[in-house]
Amino acid sequence: MVRSNGQSDPGASSLTPLLEVRDLQTRFRVRDTTVYAVEGVSYTLSPGASVGIVGESGSGKSVTAMSVMGMIRRPGKVTGGQVLFHGKDLLKLPESELRKLRGRSIAMVPQNPLTSLNPVLTVGDHLTELLWVHFHMPASEAKLRSVELLHRVGLPDPEKRLAEYPHRMSGGQRQRVMIALAMACGPEILIADEPTTALDVTIQAQILELIDELARTSQLATMLITHNLGIVAGHCKRLVVMYAGRVVEAGSVDEIFAQPHHPYTLGLLRCVPRLTLHRERVFQTIPGSPPTVTQVATGCPFAPRCSNATEFCQNNVPVLTQMGSDHVVACWNPVNLERAQVVPS
Repeated sequence: MVRSNGQSDPGASSLTPLLEVRDLQTRFRVRDTTVYAVEGVSYTLSPGASVGIVGESGSGKSVTAMSVMGMIRRPGKVTGGQVLFHGKDLLKLPESELRKLRGRSIAMVPQNPLTSLNPVLTVGDHLTELLWVHFHMPASEAKLRSVELLHRVGLPDPEKRLAEYPHRMSGGQRQRVMIALAMACGPEILIADEPTTALDVTIQAQILELIDELARTSQLATMLITHNLGIVAGHCKRLVVMYAGRVVEAGSVDEIFAQPHHPYTLGLLRCVPRLTLHRERVFQTIPGSPPTVTQVATGCPFAPRCSNATEFCQNNVPVLTQMGSDHVVACWNPVNLERAQVVPS
């Protein structure tokens, strides 16, 4: 999908978008400083699609998701753009209307389940309260539904788990509870924000497979926020790469992995460890550090870390440009076909 201004919408497909984010801007005012956390982010999410949003810490991934959910609170504020859900702009809805959508139509699995769950409420309290708020479900029916949800996410002895408190459960079990809460109302969109943080590798795989299975059986559109490109490769069809609050590259996972055009995307791919490489090969990193987003960018944010940068890059902010039928990149000097090798020979 190409906008009227000539720019492509990252994450677009031939299906009518379920969620369309247009030129989203979110800022935080802290004392005398303004943090430009999200600057002009646009993407679409189609029914049943799986989109991965990737970038370093501080690139604006989580803030973008919270802006979509209407969860930005002072000192933060969404200062521009549109978030269209079934064509309705969520940014214009009153808080009372957002509460009806949040958790029911659009659900979120946060990074840290221990801080997201109320420590003085049992697992059953969390689930039955959610079902009462959205469906006014009687207590007996809500309990049966809660047991069904816990069984669906793979928690053993679900009836017993209803009486447990979050701190008495393992990290993987708490994350399964969060997924059960997210799926309780049959949402159309599931946003998973670093759902495998602080979990061991085996549990990570189980959680990701669970999300995939739920998405398939429930026809969910999923948005997976992560810094791990390996996770995106195995669980997403589309990829949006963010840097300094902006989308720098987007398209299908297969196309971007085979032919990345932005130097930052190429750097992220080269940072992924590979068992096939010789042990003596030096582990690659991206030099430098992400910028401090306390000023409006006057040039390419990645220019100080980019070997392809020129003086023009330093003084001009790149815009998303079509690089293929389903591939866009924001770079004045995109990596060419010869140089775009993920692993150097």
